[in-house]
Amino acid sequence: MTDKTDAVGVIGLGLLGGAIARRLLASGYKVLGHDIDGGRVLALASVGLQPASAADIARLCPRIVIAVFTPEQVAAVAQALYNAAPPRLLICSTTCDPQGSVDLAASAQAQDWSYLEAPLSGTSAQVLAGEGVGLIGGAPEVVARAADLFTAICPRWFRVGAVGDAGKAKLAVNLILGLNRLALAEGLVFAERLGLDGAAFLDIARNSAAYSQVMDTKGSKMLTGDYAAEGRAEQTLKDVNMMLAEAGRAGQPLPLLSVHAAILRDCVAHGEGGLDSSVVIEQIRRFGSAVQGAR
Repeated sequence: MTDKTDAVGVIGLGLLGGAIARRLLASGYKVLGHDIDGGRVLALASVGLQPASAADIARLCPRIVIAVFTPEQVAAVAQALYNAAPPRLLICSTTCDPQGSVDLAASAQAQDWSYLEAPLSGTSAQVLAGEGVGLIGGAPEVVARAADLFTAICPRWFRVGAVGDAGKAKLAVNLILGLNRLALAEGLVFAERLGLDGAAFLDIARNSAAYSQVMDTKGSKMLTGDYAAEGRAEQTLKDVNMMLAEAGRAGQPLPLLSVHAAILRDCVAHGEGGLDSSVVIEQIRRFGSAVQGAR
């Protein structure tokens, strides 16, 4: 489907949902959007989004993207949509646990709605720049009905398999990404403690065998203390807890992820949950300050 005459609905206009809406608007789609935070709606209205209630989106939009915070919120929004309109196509970009996605798809099917699981890999800034990667779970014929939207939102996207499989892939990708981010933070702090200039060392690391994309997306933020959120620490902790729960069900210990979880919990305890996930570097610095203070 490539017809842009029908409006696309986006419910949840935070970091990710806002980036999705902007990508669709830039590609020429008419977008109706809703969020409980009116400020987010007004900000996007200035670039062409049409504010609407969830019920109006259900009535007017054959394809609806949900980008809220938790699976529980997805379920509540979805039920409200089912009650408001005839069958539509629901696309969930919220990161959900795999079984939760399967359950959401079953609930949609019971209402004769179609359902796709569509978490995105990348920060909101990367998604906005067209550098995100879409991980899609669902029946091939249903995926085909939204292929044009996925291409507009993230030119690189993959049908991973059935509903639930995309969530599994997203959790595994985010595990690696989070540990890369944590390793970068620890390496930068180590270099600083040894007396090296952080910016000069980051440039060396970028050109070394240790390179990872996270050096480009988070390195400067860590060095300058710019923690304007592109992906919040509390959101990362939510996903990490989801990974640990899935690992427990699979009988697979994840020792490095457990360390990441502890550091994120410390950041949240210090009031940093709403900041960018790169703030983990501050907790690593605090470890060193505590050791030095004890001497």
